[in-house]
Amino acid sequence: MNTILRFFQDGGPFMYPISIVLIVGVAIAIERWLFLTHAKISNRRAFDRILPLLSKGEYKKVVQLGNSEDAPVARMVASGVARMAESQRRDDIELAMEEGVMEVVPRLEKRTPYLATLANIATLLGLLGTIIGLIAAFTAVANADPTEKATLLSQSISVAMNTTAFGLIAAIPLLLLHAMLQTKTTEIVDSLEMAGVKCLNLMANARVVATKTRTADSGQ
Repeated sequence: MNTILRFFQDGGPFMYPISIVLIVGVAIAIERWLFLTHAKISNRRAFDRILPLLSKGEYKKVVQLGNSEDAPVARMVASGVARMAESQRRDDIELAMEEGVMEVVPRLEKRTPYLATLANIATLLGLLGTIIGLIAAFTAVANADPTEKATLLSQSISVAMNTTAFGLIAAIPLLLLHAMLQTKTTEIVDSLEMAGVKCLNLMANARVVATKTRTADSGQ
């Protein structure tokens, strides 16, 4: 613990903004991880409720479920089922579901890009602190006794490099968290698309959705 405190104190004033950047990044990562985990669990639960309703043809209940649930998959399927009242073409229903996915994606990706930005800021702050520390070190050594210059310079450079090290210590975990959250978001979006295809196929097998598409109709 004393080593960590000494390392932090020797880094100079730039250690504090880097610490703030790290704390903000970790807070965003925790919030996003909890949100995405909740979205994934709620999607699974909602989809397990939607499939039996679609199999029984209870489409009004599917729409009601989408309006009452905050699960992205419920809203997406409800959008497609609601479009059936206007058109039974597969293309139209699929477009309605895609619109539902496009509405959900910004919520899933919200604040995640900030982590990459904060990682870059931490690195740049570390480099800036090191450069300013080196400038101060060379300025102080210029008027020092020649026999002490080498010792003072090596000590000053060691202290200045602490800022760069701490900037990298903050940046690397933030980049890893950013990659993990992006992967988790991609998995959820892929699961939404897969759920949409399953629901469309289920409705098509029940002959509720017309198998003809706009392209087929235009060719006739």
